[in-house]
Amino acid sequence: MLYSSVTPEQKRRDLRDGLAAGRIQQFPGAFNPLSARLIGDKGFDGVYISGAVIAADLGLPDIGLTTLTEVAHRAGQIARMTDLPCIVDADTGFGEPMNVARSVQELENAGLAGCHIEDQFNPKRCGHLDGKNVVDLDTAAKRIRAAADARRDPNFLIMARTDIRGTDSLEAAQERSRALVDAGADAIFPEAMRSLDEFRAIRDAVDVPILANMTEFGKSELFTVDQLEAVGVTLVIYPVTLLRSAMGAAERTLDSIRAHGTQEPAVGEMQTRSRLYELVDYEGYNRFDSSVFDFEVPGGRRRDHGGDR
Repeated sequence: MLYSSVTPEQKRRDLRDGLAAGRIQQFPGAFNPLSARLIGDKGFDGVYISGAVIAADLGLPDIGLTTLTEVAHRAGQIARMTDLPCIVDADTGFGEPMNVARSVQELENAGLAGCHIEDQFNPKRCGHLDGKNVVDLDTAAKRIRAAADARRDPNFLIMARTDIRGTDSLEAAQERSRALVDAGADAIFPEAMRSLDEFRAIRDAVDVPILANMTEFGKSELFTVDQLEAVGVTLVIYPVTLLRSAMGAAERTLDSIRAHGTQEPAVGEMQTRSRLYELVDYEGYNRFDSSVFDFEVPGGRRRDHGGDR
């Protein structure tokens, strides 16, 4: 009910097992706790929590304005609502190596299964925008080393994200990926790869799991799971997909209200009341305390999940 029935420690073991299973793992991005519950209900392998989404939720651009406190709090809210392992975007670690160390421990405390730390300068940019700058290898390696040394649960996943392909060659991305693994990274997130061959080149360079970012309107094509698995990708994220879908639907509904004076034309596309109650587990709370849910859901049109809107 109030929290996932799976402990953070078990989620971390589940993440490790999934990455070692030989089957590509799919992690859609949750934009709030309820969407994380929906991701689990649809049978996905895990939940991704995007720094860009957290920033957008606060009405901010993705340029490093969010704080560790904000990210850890929101990520913890999301992680508590799902039995799936959650990976969170920790940007550049929120400061110098000591700050990176603290960030990892705060994210462990919040119940996350892992995080990724990138090699951009602050203020950072969205990984699929031009004009990025990356720190030197020594600085990037110190961040990853600090993260790996700080974790208390050895199953907490430390992933290194490198944005160097946006400023340098594919060979430079391969070299940096190898160096970050040597520094302690458990997995590599090569940002803004331009082709399947580039993902394959990173796969050939390192012997750890690699992540593909399938974000819309970015540098990478929206490759299928089968295409990515064929070139050795271990994990694929869809970081902003649900937020964009939800905000697109919200905008269309607001347009309908303005144009027609009612939301009625949009009601057919809305989640039903009964489906919402199912996701928030009203029935479970009722079993715990019958006084919480002691009413009949009003009747109405039925959809796939039954009940009214």
